[in-house]
Amino acid sequence: MPTASPPPGPVSPEVAEIERALTRITYLSTRARQHDRLMGLAGVPLDRAAVALLRQIADSEPQRPGELANRLGVEASHVTRTVQQLEKSGYVTRVPDPDDRRAQRIRLTGQGRDAIARIREAGARGMEAALSGWSAEELHQLATLFHRMVDDFLAYAKDMDAEHDTAAGTVPRTA
Repeated sequence: MPTASPPPGPVSPEVAEIERALTRITYLSTRARQHDRLMGLAGVPLDRAAVALLRQIADSEPQRPGELANRLGVEASHVTRTVQQLEKSGYVTRVPDPDDRRAQRIRLTGQGRDAIARIREAGARGMEAALSGWSAEELHQLATLFHRMVDDFLAYAKDMDAEHDTAAGTVPRTA
């Protein structure tokens, strides 16, 4: 399990190369042209912010808008505007929070679930085409290592948030 504070000393060449590769793939996958191509293949007319929000809701729905903003690392006002757009388009709906009836949670509608399924299918098809020269074993290894890396990143981020909250004298977040 990772520790919250980065270790002292120079970064290993392997970690530096992983960071470079992640930066490159993030750039390639978040380009406007790539997004437009993916939305065209999926038949879903949504901007990048809306897709990111739908993906987050689909992975852990329903959530309060503030929780969504925290998980996406954006201001709550951005989430509020995007939720309003998605609600008007029929992709999400608001439901009462069972823990606090005054609050609301955001849930995907059938149309929202269908849109996310089509987006994920189109993305997976593109990835499958790009990795068509890889063996099943290589793909399995990559998937296993990626999941492990994401889990470690999440644990590190949680530790960093707790460390920051403790240093700032604030109440730790529960996300």
